[in-house]
Amino acid sequence: MRREERELRGGTTRTWTYGPDDAAGTIVFLHGLRGDHHGLEPIVAHLDGVRVVVPDLPGFGESPPLPHDAHDIAGYASWTGDLLESHSAEYGGDVVLAGHSFGSVIAAAALAGGARASRLVLVNPIAASALAGPRQGMTKLTVIYHRAAAALPERAGTALLRNPLVTRIASVAMVTTPDRALRGWIHAEHDRYFSTFADRRVLLEAFHASIGHDVAESAAEVAVPTLLVVAERDDIAPPASQHALVDRFPDARLVMVPGAGHLAHYEAPAAVAAAITGFLA
Repeated sequence: MRREERELRGGTTRTWTYGPDDAAGTIVFLHGLRGDHHGLEPIVAHLDGVRVVVPDLPGFGESPPLPHDAHDIAGYASWTGDLLESHSAEYGGDVVLAGHSFGSVIAAAALAGGARASRLVLVNPIAASALAGPRQGMTKLTVIYHRAAAALPERAGTALLRNPLVTRIASVAMVTTPDRALRGWIHAEHDRYFSTFADRRVLLEAFHASIGHDVAESAAEVAVPTLLVVAERDDIAPPASQHALVDRFPDARLVMVPGAGHLAHYEAPAAVAAAITGFLA
């Protein structure tokens, strides 16, 4: 693993590159909302012989905020295009773009907007806007929570957004595995990394982008072969909406991961990696 820095869109992006230096192809993998590169490492560990580049999205983890762009779909999509171009210039060959959850929305929007990659992989893709999805009640409560954080003074609002109790509630709501040890590890991962956003502004911009947009908006304009890795127990992006989504792409296939929910990258990373490996073969 190599930790690197790239100058993109007037700012610094920190990336982590895993796998052999002589790999024939490269996957650039975008993490979800409030995550960072750590969340995708369980999948990466099962992608033998593949070079995988995982950036911290600007404003999250170790990447500082974008200096000139908003942290919304348009801003992140433009940044993704520059990121792909940078890695294509360095490595050449086959560059695949992948995204998990919120990262799936960004990835699809980037390719629909003209960014260049040979293929697209979407893990737990957001098939429909959360404002119109099956968990509308939970989404409305989450919106109220973020509005309260926005209305408070900066310090108090940021403290509310980083409140460990809220982090644990969100983690419990997303975990589906019955394995107690795995549940405990996932909660510990969220405790460590769920609040590494740069500041309140960044998080609020990204949050509102995440609930107001979905992959379906961009699907028809994605011109490369696409893989949807979906989870059987994902109630944020349920299978029925995923089957509808796959038909919106010009060239897409769907692989169902049994027994996992929206945190398939934690609950079933080997199965997710196997689906990706099969798609790239």
